[in-house]
Amino acid sequence: MQLKKIIESLPGIHLDRWLTFNLYLKNESKNCLEFYTMKISVVIPCFNGASVIDKQLEALTQQTVSPYEVIVADNGSTDNSQAIAEQYRDRLPGFKVIDAAGVKGASHARNRGAIAVTGDCLAFCDADDVVGKRWMEALDLAFRSHDFLACRLDYEKLNHDTTNTAQTNDLQNFRTPFYPFAGGCGLAIRKAIHDAVGGFDESVLYLEDADYCIRVQMAGYPLVFVPDAVVHYRYAEGKSSLLGTCRANYRKAHNWGYGLATLYLRYRNQGMKLYGLPPRLVLIPLWGLRVLGSGFNPHSVWRLGWHMGVVEGLLAHP
Repeated sequence: MQLKKIIESLPGIHLDRWLTFNLYLKNESKNCLEFYTMKISVVIPCFNGASVIDKQLEALTQQTVSPYEVIVADNGSTDNSQAIAEQYRDRLPGFKVIDAAGVKGASHARNRGAIAVTGDCLAFCDADDVVGKRWMEALDLAFRSHDFLACRLDYEKLNHDTTNTAQTNDLQNFRTPFYPFAGGCGLAIRKAIHDAVGGFDESVLYLEDADYCIRVQMAGYPLVFVPDAVVHYRYAEGKSSLLGTCRANYRKAHNWGYGLATLYLRYRNQGMKLYGLPPRLVLIPLWGLRVLGSGFNPHSVWRLGWHMGVVEGLLAHP
């Protein structure tokens, strides 16, 4: 009431106009906050992705909210991945292709890319996948209240004869309760936290993304699933023969099993659990028989490779 009297006493000032102007300022301030975007830097590790990286980069040009910058971290490609990526230099903000060939592996490439960014947040995606149109918008919104994010993976758009599986409705979990995790192709995090935990551990050969998720959560930052941040996941190109397909399937399952054993040995004192050698020594012959009896059924091949990988990992690091 006192303010009203003061305003009315001022020459040439009409209270109704002043109140209207004040309301306009409040609305404009609210709109500015709504349209303020986080400085999210996209990091794409790449190794021989010439046949697919243009699809990912094209998807980034179509985002409803533009990334702050895009960094392609080339992990020693021998094809023309770099040349194809360079075609997007003028189409994406802050675009750079950097050399990340020092150590083989996506972890090293992601770490090198994270060093090169200037934004406040990191969003990791892979060269052979395709992010959804509202991917950046969903991450931007989620970063306003969370620090560590996991995207939703869709397996159907880029693959034939497949259905959605892991990380389509929620975070991935180990069979025995422990910290949840998500694939490195769909993680986002504040850069300060990434730096504080030391980035991805380049000594972890398999399930390095799960190890990263565990360490970040142990540092006090929960992993939050963002269903609207969609990443269309692409499976590796299939082999031309049944034997080749079986070998690839077995090798991937073996690597994941080996990685699980590695994580268990690293975090067992923090509560991680894993079924040990005795049950697997029983299961391995049974799954071997199933592989032969089923005509090399992919599920049976996967389970055999998985158990063999776990056993090898446990024996390699007693």
